[in-house]
Amino acid sequence: MQPTVKPRNPNFSSGPCSKRPGYDVRALQLDTLGRSHRSALGKKALALACSETARILGLPEGYRVGVVPGSDTGAVEMALWSLLGARGVDVLAWESFGSGWATDVVKQLKLPGARVLKAEYGDIVDLSQVDFDNDVVFTWNGTTSGVKVPNGDWIAADRGGLTICDATSAVFAMDLPWEKLDVVTFSWQKVLGGEGAHGMLILGPRAVARLESHTPPWPLPKVFRLTSGGKLSEGIFRGETINTPSMLCVADYLDALQWIESIGGVAAAIARSEANLGVIAGFVAANDWISFLARDPATRSNTSVCLSVTLAAEQVKKMVKLLESEGVAYDIGSYKDAPAGIRIWCGATIDTADLQALMPWLAWAYAQAAA
Repeated sequence: MQPTVKPRNPNFSSGPCSKRPGYDVRALQLDTLGRSHRSALGKKALALACSETARILGLPEGYRVGVVPGSDTGAVEMALWSLLGARGVDVLAWESFGSGWATDVVKQLKLPGARVLKAEYGDIVDLSQVDFDNDVVFTWNGTTSGVKVPNGDWIAADRGGLTICDATSAVFAMDLPWEKLDVVTFSWQKVLGGEGAHGMLILGPRAVARLESHTPPWPLPKVFRLTSGGKLSEGIFRGETINTPSMLCVADYLDALQWIESIGGVAAAIARSEANLGVIAGFVAANDWISFLARDPATRSNTSVCLSVTLAAEQVKKMVKLLESEGVAYDIGSYKDAPAGIRIWCGATIDTADLQALMPWLAWAYAQAAA
């Protein structure tokens, strides 16, 4: 039978992700609108975006946070183009974004001897094969496959190279070993439910040392330049952005950071996300027609949860359309390059009660599509 209780919030997209519970755009601090981002007021807001990120995440001493153009993609590519070339490089890929970084390294930068360690959707690479004398580029959480690294134990503390981590669907949702991560990138529209177009670049001391000792052999566009005269451009990490940001988006991001602190910080955000994953895990355990794309429970994402259904691809699309037409779940089809299935965002901005309400609807939509 068709369920009667619907999620209060049907937005389960994996990016841009759902706004936080209770979000109201009218509550944003908007005195920066219409003002220059270079004004004292604008700089203060941007500097706060950097410093509050560092404080709430509990970053180690010496780690810098900057707002950069181009969302998470821009932040990752800024790191690749600025930092690579001094050593060999290992690129780890088990979904579309990791594969994209491999393309950048192999086909665009054309780094000699670059190694690509690749796994298919649902699996992860053999992390014991990573050479930490090389620079290592990887996603912490594969947003399009629902596969994450299990922890940071595999990362060498005494590594020779840098670790460059795309953590856009992991920051504020998973426990990151900051001392083992030299570069971390993310974007506001993922775990925090912020707005798009802006990236966050976090640099540890080892990454800064590389920037100041290594000059890449290729030209760098202005939006990628992190140094001036051989020294780090410190202003970028104090809110002096390379190009003009949206101050409305900055206000929205600051609101999201305040919400994280109000619920109890990163630990509480992680707990919310893991509770959400638990709802889906219970449903999967009770129904043999649906399964996690990530085969190993230790590598299952608690944010971008990817599921396989025992239906043909067109039937899965019918499920997704049925749920959307009923106003129950929006944007939950799998990523275009991923196997046919369902992808449900379970980050902290999603209320567990909404996932509990969604599960009977999944069963109903499956029965309708399979009929």
